[in-house]
Amino acid sequence: MPDGETQEGRDRELDELRGKVPKLEGRIAELERQLQEALRKLDEAIRAKKRQAAPFSKGEPKLDPKPRGRKSGPNYGVKAHRPVPDQLDEVIPVPLPEHCPCGGHTVLDQTVAQFQEEIPQKPIFRRFDIGVGHCADCGRHVQGRHPLQTSDALGAAAAQLGPNAQAMTALLKDKVGVSYGDIRTILQDFFGLSLSRGGAAQIVLRVAERATAAYRGIEIVVRRSRVVYPDETGWKVGGWLQWMWVFVTRTATLFKIKDSRGHDVPEEVLGINWSGDMVHDGWSPYDFFEEADHQQCLGHIQRRCRSILEWATRGAVRFPRAVLALVGDAFGLRNRRDAGDLSSHGVSVATGRLQARLERLLAWHLSNSTNVRLAKHLANHRDEIFVFLKKPWIEATSWPADQAIRPAVANRKVFGGNRDPRGARAQEILSSIAATCVQRGVEVFDYLGRVIRSTPPRRDALACRLLGLPRQA
Repeated sequence: MPDGETQEGRDRELDELRGKVPKLEGRIAELERQLQEALRKLDEAIRAKKRQAAPFSKGEPKLDPKPRGRKSGPNYGVKAHRPVPDQLDEVIPVPLPEHCPCGGHTVLDQTVAQFQEEIPQKPIFRRFDIGVGHCADCGRHVQGRHPLQTSDALGAAAAQLGPNAQAMTALLKDKVGVSYGDIRTILQDFFGLSLSRGGAAQIVLRVAERATAAYRGIEIVVRRSRVVYPDETGWKVGGWLQWMWVFVTRTATLFKIKDSRGHDVPEEVLGINWSGDMVHDGWSPYDFFEEADHQQCLGHIQRRCRSILEWATRGAVRFPRAVLALVGDAFGLRNRRDAGDLSSHGVSVATGRLQARLERLLAWHLSNSTNVRLAKHLANHRDEIFVFLKKPWIEATSWPADQAIRPAVANRKVFGGNRDPRGARAQEILSSIAATCVQRGVEVFDYLGRVIRSTPPRRDALACRLLGLPRQA
């Protein structure tokens, strides 16, 4: 009997193992398919990396793309046209021809206006005849100063670029992302102004230095703000990896370039006890602000789910699809709330139902490791997913920070970063000034020109006053 029972148990175990063979063979075939797909994508990535001379591409073009531009119909919107200029610098009469092309005499019926906006090509060359003397009482050196001058330098430094040319150079470099060589070409070919690369670099540094007081004012505004959208991206300074941080508020944007991606940078900017509303992408250093109310960026969660769906197969697709549906319903609820279709009580009830759906999703038994990591992230921040539904003044995504840092990311592809810490300092100052000017409705070109022209005793106060910023004591 013992031998029979042993043999029977072995036969049963053998049958179970044989039954598992088809499943394992299917699993092996699926893994081999995924491996081949991964190798194909890796090969494409390696090939794309080697083709650096080719333009950036999102892949093969669609065989049947949709027509470009806005679609005709009732939702087309207002057709745009260039507005008539508010002021005129010259009026040019265009008389009616005396004869028609057929040879007959013409008769004037009316005179109509056409407007044109043009950029000046011929540069303005100025000479300041500066009175230089001394005080009869104390003997101190005294010289005159015209509002268009940018400095009091004389002698070897007497030939200078004007304030508009300096402002344009600074904005081309640190806002638009034009290289110093291209700046030299633009000024020479379009305006007939001679400027070396080194001279352009010195101008950028000087302009940034003159706007330092306004930058400090932006730091104060950001620290005092009750809603902040932070983000960070890789940056290079002298070839070394650093990080460009951005902190976006309703009325100011602050850039910081630091060698750290840790919590010490936002703590330096905001203070560890900052207790406002923070909308971010889930980067763990932001969790150190324990007194703040956090909103996880739903856009990042959506992209994470879509990335999983590119690889997931069979049952592994269910969880990311369910999360995407949940996020989509949350956006729909926000839209109904903003349209006034729901009362505050209705929004609260619907938000509670969304929260309950999230809890049910987190109770799923997941086997896919990628889904497990996503579920862990959602579980750790379960109370930070639908905060925007309870606080209408904050966004559901960190798009303000994403848009603010995007120009810097594009510029990084052109010049790779900054060559030294002084250039990095100028980059963060001028980027902050340009973004804050847009938020406050101030024309940045005119603003920098006025700051450049101001005298040192008045410069700091003027730089802050023109932007409505507090001045650091």
